[in-house]
Amino acid sequence: MVYKIFIERRAEKDLNALDNSLRLRIIERLLLLKSNSWLANVKKLVGSKNFYRLRVGDWRILYEIDDKNKEIKIYRIKHRNKAYQI
Repeated sequence: MVYKIFIERRAEKDLNALDNSLRLRIIERLLLLKSNSWLANVKKLVGSKNFYRLRVGDWRILYEIDDKNKEIKIYRIKHRNKAYQI
């Protein structure tokens, strides 16, 4: 099942701030996520209904899955030290 991926402006800024090799690794994982929303290294965020995180090395992709509309919204791409701060 293929999902549509939407990248929020903040996540786009996060992605553009990364060096090229890391950016390519993350884009690769996003493309895999598009075709398989339940990859290994995916965990549901505690206390949320549809929010998940995908681990890419020391980096975290924070996103929401809308199974009804087959959409994934990427909210942030942050280093693990800062990913869960409010």
